[in-house]
This record gives sequence, structure tokens and C-alpha cells, in this order.
Amino acid sequence: MAAGTKPFLQLDRVDKSFENDGKLEKVLQDITFEMEKGEVVSILGKSGCGKSTLLNLIGGFDKPSSGDVYFDGSIVTSPSRRAIMLFQDYGLFPWRTVKKNVELGLEPDKSLTPEARKKRALDYIKMVGLEESQNRFPSQLSGGMKQRVAIARALAIKPELILMDEPFAALDTFNRYYLQDELLKLQDQEKTNIVLVTHDIDEAVYLSDRVIIMDSNPGRIKKVVKINLSKPRDRSHGDFHYYRKVIFDSFRFAKNENQPEYNI
Repeated sequence: MAAGTKPFLQLDRVDKSFENDGKLEKVLQDITFEMEKGEVVSILGKSGCGKSTLLNLIGGFDKPSSGDVYFDGSIVTSPSRRAIMLFQDYGLFPWRTVKKNVELGLEPDKSLTPEARKKRALDYIKMVGLEESQNRFPSQLSGGMKQRVAIARALAIKPELILMDEPFAALDTFNRYYLQDELLKLQDQEKTNIVLVTHDIDEAVYLSDRVIIMDSNPGRIKKVVKINLSKPRDRSHGDFHYYRKVIFDSFRFAKNENQPEYNI
């Protein structure tokens, strides 16, 4: 980053606590990192380490107990259309068709004509492979299809920052790989920043420029792994498996203080 340039996203000594049975329970502790424009960053960690809480803080859906979150140089105080959250649940309106659900996020944009809104929605519906299902209702879709509708709706808005919480977990392997590739194409074209919460090491290595590995009790950054591989990546290549092993070993030996850290 050039001297004097503000990071696109910055977390500065962020802590988060929740009250539990009258006592404060610290969920996140001293979370500090920066993200440059155009990056894809994955947050990887065991269940309960505060990954989803961290996404909520970045998106402005919750506030830190201490510390600050900055988006494009300004403190995050509330949600914004510039940063879109893709939740684990689908969030579809049952009375709207697939096409109308995808159009929903575009309706507040007064710069789009109804025809332009319909065209953009259809483009993203095609991207996730649901063109033939565009007039179906959510009750007529499988779980994986519902998640694809939610992904299309989020991407159609063309936000500057996309926050994703296990977005591909409900999809079969082939659809997951396909959507990962389409996501990278969009990100490369528009330089959209992505913060992805995942439990899938392969997904983190395939998509990310950096992988943030979280420790728990309370949640904190254990390690940051920079993935020095060009995109798109070959999942069968030895370099891919090298990074996969680096990350896997970080979890496998998390409690072994004598295990040396990889210096990457």
C-alpha cells in the first residue's frame, strides 16, 4: 500500500463481548487487520471462534465493544449498500419468484429503469444456472437452488464489499466449484472486495489472496497466510496442496506449543 493511502477495510484493536447469565463473555479480542482494494480474504476457524460475529461487525450489523472498524476511511456505524452481507440462511421472500427475489435488491436504485433492472437480474440468474427456474417460487426450489438465488441477488447489486458466511455450503461439489469460478470472474472484473467465512480449507485456498486463521476462547487472529498463487488455481497442483497443508497443520497442532509456525 502506498504511503498515505488509507486501507479499503481496517479493523483496529476490535473486541466484542456479549452478556451471558449476567456476565460479560468476550467473543473477539484484539482483532487488527487491513484489507487492500480488490482483495479476497477468507476467515477460517473452528466453530465458536467468532467468525460470523466478525462479519457482522464489518457489515455494521453490530458494534464493537471496543476498537473501530473503518470502511474506505470512515468508521462503520450501520449497514450500507456498499457492503452486502450474504447470510447462511437464504432470506428469500416466499411470495416472490426467483426473478423478483433477485430484483428486490435493485429496486431502491432509481438510476435503473425497470427494463435494466430485469435484464441485470436475469444476467445473474443465468450466472447461477437458474434461468429455467426464474418464474418459480422458493417453495418449489431445493435448498441448494435457494442459496443460488440468494447469491445472485447479492452479486446483482454490484457492491464494493461482499461479506459471505458459508455461502456455498448447501451446494453440491460441481455447483460449488462453478459458483466459485463465477465469483472470481466478477471479483476480477469489478475489483470487488470479498470477506468469506468458511470451514472449507480448499475453498479458502482456491478463492483467497489471504487466509486469516482464527483461534478461540476468545476469538483472535492466530495467523495470516498469504496465498502466493495466480488465479484461477489448479486444485491438483502441488503448490495448492502445500498451502492446504500449511493451513491444516495450523489447526491440527493448535494446542502444541512446541510445533513451529510456518513463516510465509
